[in-house]
Amino acid sequence: MAEPRLKTVDKAKPPYPMSKFPKTFVETVGLEIVFMMATSRHPALEGPEWERIFAKAIDADWKPSNVGLDDIIQGAFAWGAKTVKATDPHGATAVRLISGRNNPEYSFQTIADTEDGIGRQVLQIWNGRVEGLRAKFKELRTVVLLKPQNFDAEKLPFTVFEFETVRYPEDGYEWKKNKQGNLEGYDKKTGDHRFTWQRHGSQFTIKEAIPKEVAKFFIKKPPQLPEKQILDLIGYDNSWIEIL
Repeated sequence: MAEPRLKTVDKAKPPYPMSKFPKTFVETVGLEIVFMMATSRHPALEGPEWERIFAKAIDADWKPSNVGLDDIIQGAFAWGAKTVKATDPHGATAVRLISGRNNPEYSFQTIADTEDGIGRQVLQIWNGRVEGLRAKFKELRTVVLLKPQNFDAEKLPFTVFEFETVRYPEDGYEWKKNKQGNLEGYDKKTGDHRFTWQRHGSQFTIKEAIPKEVAKFFIKKPPQLPEKQILDLIGYDNSWIEIL
């Protein structure tokens, strides 16, 4: 029997193609970073702040989640956001992303007795999280901000890129311990090092190649606003503090 022709119901399209950010994206991100540096004594630009900035820059909703893979939502599309310090944000070719705590003993109530078995369990935990979210959203992405090691220079480089958040074939990697006793996963076809898992703490790290399509920009370090000037602008006085 021939298959019936059906009208396409799901016509949702992503807000922009992968890593081809909106025209005002860099300006919005840059303004937010400048404001942070001008008003913070110790600017760091960590995860939650980057999530908020990215959501604003693409006109999406910032909804921090426990999983950490769908913190930014726009309709049927979701992003997880990460920041990574880099010696050369513009010249880096790969990045290591801390991607959660995958604990086989918690998830399976037991841990495999071989390195490859443990590696499969670690990937099964990751894949389970991704599958749950991909069933909920049409597309799942990870957006990464490469930032300088510190904010001391007068001209600061940044790079932003994104990639699709995917499952990994559980039998596609060979696992072995490194000198530190951590488990490393290598692609069986290419030999590339892709994953690291720490038994102590269960931290799971994914190594990603940086794609060619990225947004690179510099930000001029702004002067830091004096504390008194900020307090004067908001009309602060001692009555704001009530001692019990």
